[in-house]
Amino acid sequence: MKTLKQHSKAVRPYCITEGDDFHLKEIHPDDTGGIHSKEEAAELLAEGVKKLAAHQEKLYAQDSWALLLIFQAMDAAGKDSTIKHVMSGVNPQGCEVTSFKAPSTHELNHDFLWRATVALPERGRIGIFNRSYYEEALVVRVHQTMLAKQKIPPQLVHKGIWKERAEDISNFERYLAHNGVAVCKFFLRVSRKEQRKRLLERLDEPWKNWKFSIADLKERDCWNDYMEAYEDAIRRTAADHKWFTRLVIAAAIIDTLDSLHLRYPEIDDAQRRDLAKARKILMAE
Repeated sequence: MKTLKQHSKAVRPYCITEGDDFHLKEIHPDDTGGIHSKEEAAELLAEGVKKLAAHQEKLYAQDSWALLLIFQAMDAAGKDSTIKHVMSGVNPQGCEVTSFKAPSTHELNHDFLWRATVALPERGRIGIFNRSYYEEALVVRVHQTMLAKQKIPPQLVHKGIWKERAEDISNFERYLAHNGVAVCKFFLRVSRKEQRKRLLERLDEPWKNWKFSIADLKERDCWNDYMEAYEDAIRRTAADHKWFTRLVIAAAIIDTLDSLHLRYPEIDDAQRRDLAKARKILMAE
């Protein structure tokens, strides 16, 4: 069986670095990148979880970079379970998950990036956004009546606002990169057919009833509008098998951390002498 490192090449088709030629319909949610079973994916994911844990320890020790993971998806695409499985080996002391719900009155009195800014991870830590400021280019775009609640001056609300917001997001992420925050964005795609199956499971299986909201069906009615908004957002700011989705994300995160060349801090001669003194004291007890 191939190792996760060998399979990391399979991640590349799902990494969007140039948005001009991106078309959502060319990304097939049922693709598995040559991995044929849940069992094979589970073994590779276990390997990835161990590597991620090792990287996190160096990230924390080095205290220089921060890592921001952004998850966006339609309802029932598997964001929560993906975060749970991929990050299962991470030390919770160095990781924080922020779930962005409908903005509060206080948040609406600020610019749309404000609540994300205050939730950014510190250096040496991993921050996870379960939904994010991309909601402003997705949900708010589909339901434009939400703009009225944001108290934006009327002359600034025009047909080009979505392009401007995409530019603002790109500039914000560029600013983060310039300041040592590595950003990984994951748009989990689920087909309309698979979403229907998962929503029915939430209705049929009692232990999943709590996950269901009638609002999910209202959002499902806007499917085509959301697909257009997602495609445009990905273009401007540049999966049906949950087990493969998790593997792709784990490999992408590890590739990002590899690129940071993380290492444990080196100590100088004075610190080595202090360590030697400490060892002598402890050995004498």
